[in-house]
Amino acid sequence: MALAEVFESFVGPDAPLEFAAYDGSRAGAAGSPVKVTVRSPVAVAYLAQAPSELGLARAYVAGHLDVEGDMYEALARITKAQSVSLTMAEKLRLLQSLGGPKLLLHRMPPPPQEVTQSRRWLTGRLHSKSRDAKAISHHYDVSNQFYEWVLGPSMAYTCACYPHQDATLEEAQANKFDLVARKLGLREGMRLLDVGCGWGGMVMHAAREYGVKALGVTLSAQQAAWAQAAIEREGLSGLAEVRHMDYRDVPETGFDAVSSIGLTEHIGKQNLPSYFAFLFGKLNVGGRLLNHCITRPDNIEPAIRKRGFINRYVFPDGELEGPGYLISLMHDAGFEVRHEENLREHYAKTLAAWGDNLDAHWKEAVAEVGQGTARVWRLYMAGSRLAFDRNHIELHQVLCVRLGADGKSGMPLRPDWEVSPVLAS
Repeated sequence: MALAEVFESFVGPDAPLEFAAYDGSRAGAAGSPVKVTVRSPVAVAYLAQAPSELGLARAYVAGHLDVEGDMYEALARITKAQSVSLTMAEKLRLLQSLGGPKLLLHRMPPPPQEVTQSRRWLTGRLHSKSRDAKAISHHYDVSNQFYEWVLGPSMAYTCACYPHQDATLEEAQANKFDLVARKLGLREGMRLLDVGCGWGGMVMHAAREYGVKALGVTLSAQQAAWAQAAIEREGLSGLAEVRHMDYRDVPETGFDAVSSIGLTEHIGKQNLPSYFAFLFGKLNVGGRLLNHCITRPDNIEPAIRKRGFINRYVFPDGELEGPGYLISLMHDAGFEVRHEENLREHYAKTLAAWGDNLDAHWKEAVAEVGQGTARVWRLYMAGSRLAFDRNHIELHQVLCVRLGADGKSGMPLRPDWEVSPVLAS
C-alpha cells in the first residue's frame, strides 16, 4: 500500500493539506499552503513506534518529515483532519502494509534533542535542586542570541498582556510587567523578590519605573549573566540584581512584594505547598504575591504527561495544575487571594509573535543552535499556541496578600491597577 493511501486512511481523502512521500505517492489537496512530506522510512518507523504526538515530533525534529507552510496552520489542519476512527483490525492491516511487526522490533533511537531517562543526565530525585537545575538548563541555556531573535528586545519569555489587538509584542510585554507592578502596588523604596526571573525583565522594570530595590533569581547561568550585563548597561546596579540561584536558597526576608512569573510550572505538584509557604515567609505583613503561570483548565488531567512532546523536548519535569487547586494551596499557605484572571488569549498572541520572530530569523537560528533544536522550537510554539486557542491550557494571574494579625489587607476597595473605562453618557 502506498504511503498516501495510509495517510488517507487516518485523515480521510479530503484532508485540507497536501501530502507527499518518498515512494512517490501523493494525497490531500494539491497546491495547499500546507504540505507534509515524509522523506524516509525512518519517519514511518517513528510514527509506528510512537503513534502519537511523540512519534510525529521525533520524525519532524530528526528531519525525516517536513512541514512546509505555517506550522500553526499545519497543526490546526492536521487536528481537524484526524476525524477518522479506525478499528484495531484496520490499524493492524495498515501496519502490515507498511512492513509489518518488523517496524516495531527495531527501535529507532530518538533524536538527541529528546530528554530520556536512558540518557542518564536527568537523574536524581524529582524536583531536587540538582535535577531542577539540569531541567532548567536544558531549556533556558540554549543560546542567549537565539532567545534574542525569538523573544525580541524585551527578552521576556512569559505571556505578554496585549492592551489592544494591534499592540506589538514589545508593547504587550512592557504592559505585562507594568500590570504586575501595579497589582503588587509597587512604590519607590519597596523591596521586590522576583523568583524565576528569566533575563531580568521584571526586575529592571520595577527598578527603572518604580524606584524599587529588586532581586531576581534564576537557575539558568546564561540568563543570569545576560541580565546582570543588561542591568549594568541601563545603570540600574544600585537597585536591581539578578543571581544564578535556586529560589529556595534566597537568604533575605522582609520583602514588600514577590512576583513569580512563569516559575510555578517547574515546581512540581508535591512541592507546591512548601513553595507557597516559602514565598509567604519572605513577605512583610501586607506584602503581595503575584503568581503568573500556565495551568490546565481542570484538575482531571494528569499534572505531567511523561511521554508527551513538551516533557521530552521542551520542559522536562514540568507540571501543570488547575487554577482552583493552586488558589486553594495559596490559602492553605496563609495568603488571602484578592484577584484572579485568565490571560489565555494573550498567550496565544504572544506565541504567534514568537513564531513570526523565529521564522524571520530561521537561517540564523539554525546556524546558532542546529536544525533539530530550531525545529523543536517551531513545533513547540505552534503547538502551544493551538493549545491556548482551544483551551487545552490556560494562563492565570493570581494576586494574594499576607494579612496582618488584625485581618487588614491594605488592599484597595476596588482593583486600582486597570485604567478606568470611559463610560457612555
